[in-house]
Amino acid sequence: MSRLAAIGLAAASLGGCLGYDGVVNRGAVFDQRKLAQVKPGMQAPQVLSVLGTPSTTSTVGGDAWYYVSQRTERDLAFMQPKVTDQHVAAVYFDKDKKVQRIADYGLEDGKAIDFVTRTMPTPGAENNLITGLLKAVSSVNLSPF
Repeated sequence: MSRLAAIGLAAASLGGCLGYDGVVNRGAVFDQRKLAQVKPGMQAPQVLSVLGTPSTTSTVGGDAWYYVSQRTERDLAFMQPKVTDQHVAAVYFDKDKKVQRIADYGLEDGKAIDFVTRTMPTPGAENNLITGLLKAVSSVNLSPF
């Protein structure tokens, strides 16, 4: 009976792995053919009809639309995913809302972005709550004089 229970337990634990291929695509569906249809001088509504709604738009220093896509892969479900492909298609507009230029930035052009926590790795020491509390406590002067 215990042998049957062990087989059932093993089958149940591996059941979640079936059908998992380890590839996750996030963001805009990046299609080079559609991006090639966008030409300088096109109006913004035409770009919208070709590429769809942008992932984000610029807020400072001009008008630009960004289409962001990222592909991650991992061998097993419990392993950390590795970014294998990333694209940011940028469409820059002039003041008349006509396409000025188009840029395609790949994984080699920037840092990987963690879409889940919305953070980017930064150089330097990591400061966390415990470190901050320990520094605050150690700097308190407890002498009565």
